[in-house]
Amino acid sequence: MNQNSDVRKIAFIGDYLPRKCGIATFTHDLCTSTATQFPGADCFVVPVNDLAEGYDYPPEVRFEIEEQELDSYLRAADFLNFSNADVVCLQHEYGIFGGPAGSHIVRLLRHLRMPIVTTLHTVLDRPSEDQRRVMDQVLDLSSRVVVMSERARKFLREIWKVPESKIDLILHGIPDMPFVDPAFYKDQFGVEGKHVALTFGLLSPNKGIEHMLRAMPSILEEFPNFVYIVLGATHPSLVREQGERYRISLERLAQTLGIKKNVSFYNRFVEINELIEFIGVADIYITPYLNPEQITSGTLAYAFGCGKSVVSTPYWHAEELLAEGRGVLVPFADSNALATEIRSLLRDDSRRHAMRKKGYMLGREMIWSHVVHQYVDSFHRARRSRLDVPIRPLAVRTLAEQSMDLPGWRLDHLLRMTDSAGMFQHATLTIPNFAEGYCTDDNARAFLLTILLEQLGQSSPQIAQTASTYAAFLNYAFDAQKGRFRNFMGFDRRWLEDVGSDDSQGRSLWVLGACVHRSKRRDLQFWASQLFDLALPALLETTSPRAWAFGLLGISHYLQRLAGARPASQARDILTQRLLDRFEASATDDWRWFEDRLTYDNARLAQGLIASGRNGGDPEATRVGLDALGWLVQHHKSPSGHFRPIGCNGFYVREQGRAQFDQQPVEAHAMISASLEAYQATEDPKWLAEARLAFEWFLGGNDLGLEIYDAKSGGCCDGLQEDRINQNQGAESTLAFLLSLAEMKLLESILAPHRQVQTS
Repeated sequence: MNQNSDVRKIAFIGDYLPRKCGIATFTHDLCTSTATQFPGADCFVVPVNDLAEGYDYPPEVRFEIEEQELDSYLRAADFLNFSNADVVCLQHEYGIFGGPAGSHIVRLLRHLRMPIVTTLHTVLDRPSEDQRRVMDQVLDLSSRVVVMSERARKFLREIWKVPESKIDLILHGIPDMPFVDPAFYKDQFGVEGKHVALTFGLLSPNKGIEHMLRAMPSILEEFPNFVYIVLGATHPSLVREQGERYRISLERLAQTLGIKKNVSFYNRFVEINELIEFIGVADIYITPYLNPEQITSGTLAYAFGCGKSVVSTPYWHAEELLAEGRGVLVPFADSNALATEIRSLLRDDSRRHAMRKKGYMLGREMIWSHVVHQYVDSFHRARRSRLDVPIRPLAVRTLAEQSMDLPGWRLDHLLRMTDSAGMFQHATLTIPNFAEGYCTDDNARAFLLTILLEQLGQSSPQIAQTASTYAAFLNYAFDAQKGRFRNFMGFDRRWLEDVGSDDSQGRSLWVLGACVHRSKRRDLQFWASQLFDLALPALLETTSPRAWAFGLLGISHYLQRLAGARPASQARDILTQRLLDRFEASATDDWRWFEDRLTYDNARLAQGLIASGRNGGDPEATRVGLDALGWLVQHHKSPSGHFRPIGCNGFYVREQGRAQFDQQPVEAHAMISASLEAYQATEDPKWLAEARLAFEWFLGGNDLGLEIYDAKSGGCCDGLQEDRINQNQGAESTLAFLLSLAEMKLLESILAPHRQVQTS
C-alpha cells in the first residue's frame, strides 16, 4: 500500500485453515494474498472455532471465537477495537456463527469502532424470519458489501433494498494456474491415456454425487477408459452427526453399478498446491449439486477459472458463470442428461477446448493477485464513507456525553392494532388477534404513548384521533359505582369481569396523572383530572405493590400540575410508606428488594419510590428506591455486561435459581423508565448508561444478539426465548418499545442543549 494509504491494518473474520471448509480456504487465500500484494499492510485473522479444542492455526491468527459462546464474540469485538484495525473484512455465511441463523456475529459487529466490509457467501431470495433478521442487521452494520455474482447483486438491490452504491461485485478468487493440457498431469495419477472427470469439495448429500455415478455406465459404454475422481473429505459436521454413512453409500453404489474400477474416492482435504494438480488432470469438471439456491461455489470458480470444461446442474452461480457457451447445464438429479452431455464433450475435442479457453480467459480476472486489489479498493471506500461518522467509543458513553442513535418513528403496527374501540391485546405475528379482545392495561399504555408523541412534536390528526379512542376506552372501563376499572373486554365489547386487577387500577391512575401533567389538550386534561379524582380512593384498597408503584407515578405527575391537591398528597404519603415498610420487612444485606422474588415490571417498584421521594421531598424514599434499583440492575445484567431481564418462565425466587428466559419487553421498558427517573433524581450519568443498555436489548443487545424490535412492521416481538424470538407482536410488547423510544427521545431533547453548551 502506498505511503498515504489509510488502510494499513486489516482484520479478517471467518473460518480459517486448517479448519476444513470452503470459507476457511477463502479467508486464508484472501488474507495471505492481500499480505503478499500489499506487504506494508498488517493482515491478521479472527477465526471461528466449531471445536472446543480449536485448531493449530498459523501465526496470523491472533484471536479465536468460540462459535456458540456469545460472550466470546464480545471479547473479540474488544480485541479488534484495541488492535486499532483500520477495517474489518467479514466472511458471512449463516452456518458458521452461533445463535439462530448465526445471529451471534451481529453482537460483535455492533461493538466495532471501525468500518466493516462484508463478503456474502450466501444471498437468499426467500430467507426464514431468523435469516432475514440477521441479514438485515449485518447489511445495516456493514459499510460495504461484497458479492461474487450479478444475481447476488440483483438480490441485494431488489429483495434486501441495499443501495447500489454500497455493493461491490468481486468475483471469487482463484489460484493462478497455467493453461496446460490435462495430459501433463495424468501420469502423476496413473491415468495417462484416459478421459478424467473431477468433482472436489467437502462431501455431503446435497452434492448429488450419486447421480453422476448412475450416469457412468452409459458413459463407459462409449468411453470405457473414462475415470471419475471424487476429491474431498466428508463435511466435518456430517461426520460428527452421521459418521461416513454418505461416503460409504456412494462406494456401495459404485460397486452395485459395476463401475468401482472407474471411480476414485480421495477422502481428504487437500492444500492448494495438490489441489492444482487434481484440477490439472481433469478433462471435465462436474458439479451435480442439488441445491438451486447456491449463489456462490468456490469449487466451480476454481475449476472454471483454471480452464476446465464444466458440466453442471443449474444452481444460481453455475447459471451465471457458465452462460454464453462457457459450460454445459443439465437438469437437477438427471443422470441421463449428465451422461449425454459428458459423452458429447468427450466426442468433440474442439468444443471442449474452446470451452476451456473461454473459462481460462475470464479466469484471468479472478486470480487472487487481481481480486485482492479490488478488495483493497473496497476497504478504502469503506474508510472514506466513515470520515464524517464519529468513531464508536471503546466503552459505553452515557447520553450526557454522546447522543444515542435512536430509531425513527414507525407507528404502522400501533395503528394496525387499533380499531374504533381501542387497541387489541394480542397479535398473531403482525395480525391483530380479535379473539383475545382488548384490555385496559394496554389502552392505558397506548394513551400514554400519544401524550409523549404530542410532547415530541410527533402528533397528527390520526394520532389525536387514536388518543381520543384510548381515552374513551379508559372512560368506558371505569365503573363509577365500584370506583374501579375493569380490565378485559371481548371483541363483542362486553366486559369479561366486574372488577379489574389491582395493577390495571394503578396503571390507569398513572396514565391519567400523566395526562393532567403533560397533555397539551385542555379537554383531555379536564377529563383526566376528574376521572383521577374518582378512581384515587380505590387505589388505597389495593394490595399489590406494583399497583402502589404505578399509582405513585401517576400521583407524582398529578401533583406537579395540581400541587395543592390534598387527597393526592395523602395518598402519596400512604403508598410511599407501604413500599418502605415492604422493603424494610424483606430486604437483607444480599437481597435488597421489596419481596422474596423478582417477577414482572420489577423496576417500577423502585421507580415509584424514587419519583415519590423526588417530587415529595422525601429523601428516605429516594434513598431506598435508588438502593433497590442499584441492586436490581446487577441482577439484570449478563457476565459480559448487556441487559438480561428476569425470565417470566419461573421468575427468580430468593435462594433459588433465576429463569433466564422468556425475557419480556416490558422488563426492558421498566428498567429504562426507572433508570431515567434515577438520573433525574441524582444527575449521575451511570443511570443514563443503564437506560441505554436496557434500550439496546430491543436492538440486539441481548443474549441472542437478535433485534426484538421489528423496524419493518413497527411492532415489537413478544419476548426472547432460549433459542429464538417469539414472533408475535402484541400490544404490551409493541407499546413497551414505543414508550421506551419516546422516553429516550424526550431525555435526548433535554440533554442536547446541554451538550451544545459543553462543546461550544
